[in-house]
Amino acid sequence: MKKKVVVGMSGGVDSSVAAYLLKEQGYDVIGVTMKHWEEDDDFVEREGGCCSLSATEDARRVADKLGIPFYVLNFKESFKDKVIDYFVQEYIEGKTPNPCIACNKHIKFDEFLRRAKGIGADYVATGHYAKIEEKDGRFLLIRADDNKKDQTYALYNFTQEQLSQTLMPCGEFTKDKIREIAKEIGLAVHNKKDSEEICFIPDNDHGSYILKLMPNKVKEGNFVDKNGNILGKHKGIVYYTIGQRKGLGLALGRPVFVTDINPKTNEVVIGPEEDIFKTDLVAKDVNFIPFDNLEGELKVTAKVRYQAQPSEAIISPLSNGRIKVSFKEKQRAITKGQSVVFYNGTEVVGGGIIERLI
Repeated sequence: MKKKVVVGMSGGVDSSVAAYLLKEQGYDVIGVTMKHWEEDDDFVEREGGCCSLSATEDARRVADKLGIPFYVLNFKESFKDKVIDYFVQEYIEGKTPNPCIACNKHIKFDEFLRRAKGIGADYVATGHYAKIEEKDGRFLLIRADDNKKDQTYALYNFTQEQLSQTLMPCGEFTKDKIREIAKEIGLAVHNKKDSEEICFIPDNDHGSYILKLMPNKVKEGNFVDKNGNILGKHKGIVYYTIGQRKGLGLALGRPVFVTDINPKTNEVVIGPEEDIFKTDLVAKDVNFIPFDNLEGELKVTAKVRYQAQPSEAIISPLSNGRIKVSFKEKQRAITKGQSVVFYNGTEVVGGGIIERLI
């Protein structure tokens, strides 16, 4: 009897080809688009966006082309609770969250998996660029063969149960090959632009989005230097992130950067570029994949943002499940609310949310 897999189809080329590859491998494939959010009256759809009406229709057309069943499932309530509300609150608290990591953790590989199992599926699958391997009874998350497209940074929260029931067939291919396959089998999405912005903020202006939702929480305040001297006025801390240089509206005669954000005083701290380079941080909400708990110091490579190259570091356990991360070399703009992710070669060791710098 064929194993049943439910593929999360965003209407893009990656998830479309993932569905095709799994069907070719002999799985009983069902396509599902997860409806996460509702466009408002000001919504302007952009090419490459996921969850929108046109994305859903693209996914439906691909499913028809592949000859697989297709459904749209409503995840709006949980997405608002676990992703949007979290995103907004983190910015109000002076942090810079990653909504894709929250979505992967709570929606795509948690609630989606539960719903898929509820209809008798053996697996869920996505078009992510990553690989899952089993070794010595343990499931491992491995970097994709296409290093430029690897998405493991956003996937470190996998549990063993989730890994054992997830398929990611695109991880063994380059992006160019995925597009080539899509074109060869006649999928109209073969040249569709990738989505790079936050799906629920089409214009990528997160500050205005938060202002609209929580106008009483976004207030003007002071730009200050590290000694507390006032340098000017900012329009609300939600508009800024560590390392930011552009859009400050300050004319100080020298390049300056956001070095810290203080929600208690509603101040944005400004300083020279050297002030945004640090080596040590504390991470919370930590998840490990090859083992359950970190028992002592461990040498890894780690990165503090999606596009960064992993750098040498030592991680060590602290109390309350937190860990200390010490980089060998200073890292630029380590940011509270973002994730730090650890690697051993191509294997993902784990990761956590950056709580504070040391």
